[in-house]
Amino acid sequence: MTRHIRFNAFEMNCVAHQSPGLWTHPRDRSSDYKDLEYWTDLAQILERGIFDGIFIADVLGIYDVYHGSNEHALREAAQVPVNDPLQVIPPMALVTKHLGFGLTTSISFEHPYPFARRMSTLDHLTKGRAGWNIVTSYLDSGARNLGQSSQVRHDDRYAIADEYLEVLYKLWEGSWEDGAVVRDRARRLFTDPSKVHPIAHEGKFFQVPGIHLSEPSPQRTPVLYQAGASSRGKQFAASNAECIFVAAPSKVVLKKYVSDIRRQIAEAGRDPRKVYIYTLLTVIVGETDAAAQKKVDEYNAHASYDGALTFISGWSGVDFGQFKPEQHVQYIQTDAVRSMLEAFSTADPDKVWTVNEIARWGGIGGLGPVLVGSPSTVADTLQEWVEETDVDGFNLAYAVAHETFTDVVELLVPELQRRGAYPKAYSEGTLREKLFGQGPRLPAEHRATQYRRTASDASSHAVTADQSA
Repeated sequence: MTRHIRFNAFEMNCVAHQSPGLWTHPRDRSSDYKDLEYWTDLAQILERGIFDGIFIADVLGIYDVYHGSNEHALREAAQVPVNDPLQVIPPMALVTKHLGFGLTTSISFEHPYPFARRMSTLDHLTKGRAGWNIVTSYLDSGARNLGQSSQVRHDDRYAIADEYLEVLYKLWEGSWEDGAVVRDRARRLFTDPSKVHPIAHEGKFFQVPGIHLSEPSPQRTPVLYQAGASSRGKQFAASNAECIFVAAPSKVVLKKYVSDIRRQIAEAGRDPRKVYIYTLLTVIVGETDAAAQKKVDEYNAHASYDGALTFISGWSGVDFGQFKPEQHVQYIQTDAVRSMLEAFSTADPDKVWTVNEIARWGGIGGLGPVLVGSPSTVADTLQEWVEETDVDGFNLAYAVAHETFTDVVELLVPELQRRGAYPKAYSEGTLREKLFGQGPRLPAEHRATQYRRTASDASSHAVTADQSA
């Protein structure tokens, strides 16, 4: 049986997202990111293409590492201006029935107690189609604007994230028992108080004594996404993530990552086949190979060298403005996205990158490869990547909004379906049910389930004060 390929759309509530400069293309719509129609049109395109979901990235800061200034970020609209990601999801949910929604928010900049309510609300409004991309953030500018002197050190951010998730699991899984919400008009009883419990969390980073403010949502815990690819990030993902995103410049780098993270997931006591790994790609597809090549040549004429290095400097924490274009990229340890520099310096011994090469590479679609060709050519390549790297699917960025995704839906998806390599319809149920064919809640082997409280376990260790520190 041919293995199904999975697609997510990679977006952001900003201009051009991963393709700096492409907002100048006459057919690009990304400058309309402020309009609801931009988002509702996109959601309907993606649902027509049976995408798993739309993954909405976010930053709370500005890319000011390149040349030590925010000038190029502002000139090139390199993820600034940027609006809040959550508010575009309810209107997209209203015009779709199946599409999933992955919201990015950082554990570094919001307390878990109000965040738990925001995600429960979103899961209710989407009827169980909500997911959360767990990030720890990497921009010093964001930390400074929230009153911190600098970004917390890389591995320390994951220590905070571990406890942050513990608080959320207690609120989502353990505070309200099943059956706590009665809705009994005759007895004037909406909620049974005996089935709602304070979590009494006293930890190193957080103190949360009370109950969760929201009644249980369809999934309770949203589908958990994570994109950490450093050693510490992979440890965190192995214990928590249900969907993992990676940006790998080659099959060599991707295969190594997939093998390593599946091993770590198994060591964490979870089924590695029940965690989906998506790698970043941009697909430029045309009716023929020549038509696709003509299209990408047209796009490249609008790509920005400075815009690409603005992103790459921000992601890596290294100012690439200090290097000449022909210099080779070397690994420098920073507190930003360590895996990005590893991918372009040490992960693939057969490839040595220059600054100019990674700038050209990042001009369309960010750090992922760009596949160009007819539906048949691109489908061949996607199937090769799945077979050779064991990746489950692709997080698709766009070059031109919404043209890139429309081409994928109208040209590539039918070719993959013809090969039996892509679904022809959605499954019913919540996002978790659609993805994994299981119930709406996290499976028994997941870390979160130790914090569940049931009627038969009224003294669950997960919500007692003496064991929550």
